[in-house]
Amino acid sequence: MLGCGDRNQEVPMLPSPAATVPPPDGYVVFAKHDCPTCQLVVPVLGEVARHGPLVVYSQDDPAFPEGLAPVDDHALAESFRHDVETVPTLIRFAGGKEVARTVGWDRAEWERVTGQSGLGAGLPAFQPGCGSKSRDPGVHERLIARFGNPGIVSRAVTLDEWADEAEACFDRGWSDGLPVIPPTDERILRMLQGTTRRPDEIVGDIPPNLASCTVEKIAINAVMAGCKPEYLPVVLAAVEAALDPVFTMHGLLCTTCFSGPVIVVNGPVTRAIGMNSGINALGQGNRANLTIGRALQMVVRNVGGGKPGEIDRATFGWPGKIGFCFPEDESDRDWQPLAQSRGIPVGRSAVTLFQAYGVQGCIDQRSRTPEELARSLAMSLCAVGHPRIVESMIAVLLLSPEHYAIFRDAGWDRARIEDGLYEALLRPGADIARGVGGVPEGVDPARAGDLVPKFQRGGLSIVRAGGPAGLWSAILSGWPGTRHPDQTRPVTTEIGT
Repeated sequence: MLGCGDRNQEVPMLPSPAATVPPPDGYVVFAKHDCPTCQLVVPVLGEVARHGPLVVYSQDDPAFPEGLAPVDDHALAESFRHDVETVPTLIRFAGGKEVARTVGWDRAEWERVTGQSGLGAGLPAFQPGCGSKSRDPGVHERLIARFGNPGIVSRAVTLDEWADEAEACFDRGWSDGLPVIPPTDERILRMLQGTTRRPDEIVGDIPPNLASCTVEKIAINAVMAGCKPEYLPVVLAAVEAALDPVFTMHGLLCTTCFSGPVIVVNGPVTRAIGMNSGINALGQGNRANLTIGRALQMVVRNVGGGKPGEIDRATFGWPGKIGFCFPEDESDRDWQPLAQSRGIPVGRSAVTLFQAYGVQGCIDQRSRTPEELARSLAMSLCAVGHPRIVESMIAVLLLSPEHYAIFRDAGWDRARIEDGLYEALLRPGADIARGVGGVPEGVDPARAGDLVPKFQRGGLSIVRAGGPAGLWSAILSGWPGTRHPDQTRPVTTEIGT
């Protein structure tokens, strides 16, 4: 079964093996043959059985332990129902209810639970147990989906026995054109373990259809995008940032411009989940970078209905609309990271969403002073949108380590670099006025006597990233919709848990 995020309906449970009723008054033990401690306590089990009814559930060998009529629990249904985390687990029942429990082998504890003394003569007083097979990686979620109440309320799509799950996702329009991971109950449950937020918590209404979106639906799309559970808090923050009214996600989706959401991640989370801010940071090869950005786009597509050719009206689009996400390089302690420059406290993690596209290269292998480099980078930045379009777009300048070193060694911090670039981007209105050189694009000729900035103050953001070798940086061009920053601008959101 695949969990789809477009309707709310209880997910039907798969049939489970009939439960074995434990003795109303007696003992239950969970064990597995592949556990030295379970092997150790076999003689003790015989002692316990002589003093009261005993049921032994065996997780891996229906003949173990020999002579005690073990119950085969290789399906792990009983281990799941009794919430067994360690074997051996000894449970005492009275009046049909559990009244005492202990795990591993601890003579004093076994004597307490059974009320018997002198158990396990000749054995060590203590030996820890082993992990229950019901807690093996990936198994617990599968057991919840099969035997428990997973709490998944999105509609379940049941496929024919021989249907191809990946092709079914294509056929139903859940894909961005690339294969997706089928969102089974087990995978959704595993993804939800990446956050402390309730699955039914409503995050917001996803444009363009303004469909209500829960944490669960975001988790479903994160599964399809290929995320790991530990990425989910970043995806949630990205969705929240995209839903901030001043990000204008609906307008960005409807535009004929190239632009789409670009996610920059800052803080300890980037290292915790293994994001790449270095070599090939904007390219292939890093799962977190690629799937987090993809998950946001899939939420917009699958929950909000933002599909190309329908509400998505981009003339060309760009490959980053599949998903574009990368972290900032924060290895230099003297550098103020982007998130902190936008008000996030030091030590916290955050995402910043830009309305942007790219990538435009800035190749300069000769500048050696910060003034030279600022003027050189400004020449490339002038091309954003069009050399004569000014004060109408934002941009992100990605400083490579070698270019950044030129600024750093001269004592230029973030503020000084921003000021230097702003000054280098001032241009005589006479040079960029409409009609000059036979080009109609440009500023009002009435501004011919002014020095005109390329970007409004705050319209150019600087992010450090890239590999250690290469005297080139990069530009992500913005969206003309950001010419009114009081209405539309980038958004920074702190990442929760």
